Amino acid sequence: MSQPLVDYQVEQHIATITFNDPKSLNAFGTPLKNGVLKALAEAEADDQVRVIILQGAGGNFSSGGDIKEMLSEGLDKDIISSKLKGMVEGAGEVSLKLRNIHKPIIAKLEGAVAGAGMNLALTCDFRIAADNAKFVQAFVNIGLIPDAGGIYLLNQLVGAAKTTELVMLGDKLKAEDMARLNLVNSVVSADELDASVQALANRLSQLPGKALASMKHMLNVHAFMGLNEALDMEVEQQTMMAKTDDFIEGVTAFVEKRKPVYQGK
Repeated sequence: MSQPLVDYQVEQHIATITFNDPKSLNAFGTPLKNGVLKALAEAEADDQVRVIILQGAGGNFSSGGDIKEMLSEGLDKDIISSKLKGMVEGAGEVSLKLRNIHKPIIAKLEGAVAGAGMNLALTCDFRIAADNAKFVQAFVNIGLIPDAGGIYLLNQLVGAAKTTELVMLGDKLKAEDMARLNLVNSVVSADELDASVQALANRLSQLPGKALASMKHMLNVHAFMGLNEALDMEVEQQTMMAKTDDFIEGVTAFVEKRKPVYQGK
């Protein structure tokens, strides 16, 4: 029997949602999106769940958007634009869900944390990174703009100047770089990652749930009120970008080189 694309487990008031497509480094496409939304809905509805952990299987969190899905019907610009529109809308839907669930969500980060994967991690309430994690806003490498709330979230967390650098240059960041920017809560060795995330989840699960929910609601109002509007703008801009020669050349080079976009140029 094949393994589910998204694994969902609950133990001791903690729901663990796992991106389970290690062959693609947990590339974020429509099937994975659907599975994540289903799992998040279950965790939200279950009164026994107090904390959610989001993680990736196979030593990577996520390599970002699924390029194979983008190109599954060829390089016709109108077809790609339509397909990309749906994918960007889907990533945004997950981002909103992560914010609108009034339970603490921890992103457990290792290996590739790229593109939409990085931005979904930024949407979570806590981020614990292994020292082997590599982060990148890889969109510029294929002529696109960040999705899943990337520019908005980075601007809220680190300001416009650093956001401009991260998204326009698309440089890779080590976990230590992310810690210096206060974009992760802590960095631990890969061997300590499981225990560190579990310890934080256990601690949160024992705190007053209604107070935590109210805090998250207030943070959404004061720090993330513009996320919905930003996600709508991403869909508009990405749909246009998909018809540009820069994008077609970028994804064609990706296919020819068979090189993960998250690695950069």
